[in-house]
Amino acid sequence: MHVAVLGASGKGGSEIAKELARRGHTVLGLARKPEAIPQDPAITAKACDAHDGEALAEAIKGVDAVISALHFDVTAEELLGAVKKAGVNRLLVMGGAASLKGADGVRLYDSPTFPEEIKPYVIGGIHFLDAIREEKDVDWTFFSPAMLIFVGERKGPGSYRLGTEELVVDADGESKISYADYAIAMVDELEQHNHSRSRFTIAY
Repeated sequence: MHVAVLGASGKGGSEIAKELARRGHTVLGLARKPEAIPQDPAITAKACDAHDGEALAEAIKGVDAVISALHFDVTAEELLGAVKKAGVNRLLVMGGAASLKGADGVRLYDSPTFPEEIKPYVIGGIHFLDAIREEKDVDWTFFSPAMLIFVGERKGPGSYRLGTEELVVDADGESKISYADYAIAMVDELEQHNHSRSRFTIAY
C-alpha cells in the first residue's frame, strides 16, 4: 500500500514509517521538519504543516491510507476535513491512554489518582476520540497505547496483548509498550483491518 504517515519525524511516527517500509509498503512521511524523518528508499519525506488543511489534503491525495501520529492540537475536525478533501477513506490514529478505562470501569482521566498536571496535555486526545466516534464516512481506527510508551526494543508479536476499551496491565499492574512494538501492531491493523470504526489498545 501507499501510506501517508503524519508526524513521521516523531518517536511514534518514525517507528511506524520504518515498520511500513520494512514490510514493503511505500511511505509518504510528512512533518514540519522532514529532515528528521527516517531515511529509507521506501520513505519519501516531505514538509507539511497539518494545521494547513489545504496543503495537507493536497499532499495526501492518492494514498491508500493515512496514519496520524500527530499531537492533538490538530483536531479530529481538521484532520478528517483534509482526509475527505483528499478522497482518502482510511484513517488510523495514534491515540492516547487517558481515555481508556481502569478495571473499575472508570475512565483513567476521571480517576482520583490521575495526575492533575497531566490533564491539560491529554484532554485533546479525549476530545479527538469523542469527535471521531461520530464520523460516518471515513473508515477510522483509534489506537491507544499503554499508559507508558517508551523508546525500546522491538520484541514483536507474542510479547504484547491487545485490548479494546480497558487499559491492559501486566501481573504487576504496569501498562507499557515500546514505540517499536506499538508500530508493529499499528501496521498489523492497517493490513488486517480488525478494528474498523473502533478503538483498541496494547501493552505487554
